[in-house]
Amino acid sequence: MTRSPEGIVPPRPRVGTVAMDIEELVAWGERLGRSAAAPLVVTLSGDLGAGKTTLAQAICRGYGVTEDVTSPTFAIAQQYTAPRSSVWHLDLYRLESPAELANVGWEEIVSAHALVLVEWPERAGGWIPADAARITLEHIPGEENRRLLYAGGHA
Repeated sequence: MTRSPEGIVPPRPRVGTVAMDIEELVAWGERLGRSAAAPLVVTLSGDLGAGKTTLAQAICRGYGVTEDVTSPTFAIAQQYTAPRSSVWHLDLYRLESPAELANVGWEEIVSAHALVLVEWPERAGGWIPADAARITLEHIPGEENRRLLYAGGHA
């Protein structure tokens, strides 16, 4: 079972799927953030523009981060402070190989008592912990403001 909050991200191997608009996605992310307990790694997969950063921002807000959360695309990793623990937000889009994770302190980040949000986790190869809570966002053809959200399941 993942260490994710029950009722928000289903335990493996079940996969929950829901269609939602951007406002619902933000509300869902805030609920996830409020109920998350560190240590927890959450992966956020999906195409460009699917809403990964929007969801990461909502999770951070729900978790108690008061700073502006921005996409760490060029920095790769950004750390935020929250009352319960640190929050790490990683965007692995620009990685050329999983070995580059050593340069950003990956081992220290995922072993810390923190909430870790990872965009583009497929670029990490086998470095994602097996018990990570996995979330995938997909565009719904013809519905610009709606997304399919898949939560739970295996990598």
